[in-house]
Amino acid sequence: MPKVLLLGGTTEASALARLLADAGVDTTLSYAGRTTSPRKQPVPVRVGGFGGAEGLADWMRENRVTHLIDATHPFAATMSANAVTAAQLAGTPLIALTRPAWEPQEGDRWRHVADVAAAVSSLAGPARRVMLALGRMHVGAFAAQPQHHYLLRFVDAPEGPPPLPRRSLVVDRGPFTVDDDIGLMREHAIELVVCKNAGGTGAQAKLVAARELGLPVVMIDRPAIPARREVHDPLEVLHWLDHAAASTAERGV
Repeated sequence: MPKVLLLGGTTEASALARLLADAGVDTTLSYAGRTTSPRKQPVPVRVGGFGGAEGLADWMRENRVTHLIDATHPFAATMSANAVTAAQLAGTPLIALTRPAWEPQEGDRWRHVADVAAAVSSLAGPARRVMLALGRMHVGAFAAQPQHHYLLRFVDAPEGPPPLPRRSLVVDRGPFTVDDDIGLMREHAIELVVCKNAGGTGAQAKLVAARELGLPVVMIDRPAIPARREVHDPLEVLHWLDHAAASTAERGV
């Protein structure tokens, strides 16, 4: 029987965890631990890092993991790179469950930037009302542009006040509808949206809302990830797992 380590923290990982549990696959779901109240999962959960690629490889060996699935966020570049290296070190098959990137549609007013630092630099100029739709990890970087009033939306309440002199904070858990986000942007008189190209459908409402309101979007492009096998459908992971397990059994491993 396969023994799976699923690197999660996304809605796709939760959906895959349910499929694996229903299929009776021995699975451990690993979180980075940034969300204080993650959703309950149907498989055993571990929280925290591994200590880099070598630590992850050691953990897989010690726990006899036969298959590694990376279903982390598209911007979890370090974790994904470590997964590629660890899989090579441990000789463990790896597959990534990813979201297709968002593509601009007619009516979108996107400005592409390479990273968070470039997004901060793009905000130079007169004060505006800006929605930072990128989670709490990178909020502090925008203190370099203190002239703006920032709208923040977090899943969990922060332990301390965000380091922005002019801000509004909403604590809420999605998914959000287009009407939800249109209402939020109108309520806060938003003039500009900053977000990461996370892809998928769960967080897309803000882009549709910005399009309908004619608002510009600063879109942070995805970081580069080492080459690996990628699929976009959890069922494709199950098919891969069945095939990989059958191949291992044929080799007598």
